[in-house]
Amino acid sequence: MNTIGLVAFALVGSAKAIREAFDLFGITVVGLAVAFAGGSTRDLLVNRVPLVLQSPIEISLGLLGVGLAIGLSIVLDSPDDHPIVLLSDAVGLAAFATTGAIVATHTGVSAFGVVAVATINAVGGGAFADILLDRSPFILLDDFYASCAVLGGSAYWLVVTVGGTESTASVMCAVVTVGIRLAAINYGWGLPKAQILGLAREEGDDTR
Repeated sequence: MNTIGLVAFALVGSAKAIREAFDLFGITVVGLAVAFAGGSTRDLLVNRVPLVLQSPIEISLGLLGVGLAIGLSIVLDSPDDHPIVLLSDAVGLAAFATTGAIVATHTGVSAFGVVAVATINAVGGGAFADILLDRSPFILLDDFYASCAVLGGSAYWLVVTVGGTESTASVMCAVVTVGIRLAAINYGWGLPKAQILGLAREEGDDTR
């Protein structure tokens, strides 16, 4: 799961940097930030040295994702919007949500901790990359994205709580996360904003 997430998210982050016309160094930094920021935050929360600092394999996988994004940019006009990248993003989200849930469960945190760490692992890198791209993290204002990781992490905890195996819980977390994310992309799902709720109230007042 961690391997899939690293490659997929490095590809997604690099594709975003390419769209913003970053140079090769900038593309690499953003790609690696998406791949590692969430996992590093997860590891710090559970009091262990981040995996990226423990093994050269981790950084190699991130660089592989960066290379794939650069290769796609050569043959595609807008790689960040291509179905391959969107699918990679959904798969990476699911993989990292599952990884975070597994790590949190082994640490012995509460139910909230499992869901929180799973979500941070899944979306932390993307939020940090948006800051590097000089924009507000999109998970806070647009799209049905972080909620997918919340639901996936919740599914993992639920399966483990009712006595399911870790493997079963991992599969359920991944399926729920990627399935809901792809559905959100296909149907344009999004959470309501306070302004919309206020507008609905005003319309109700006008009707009365």
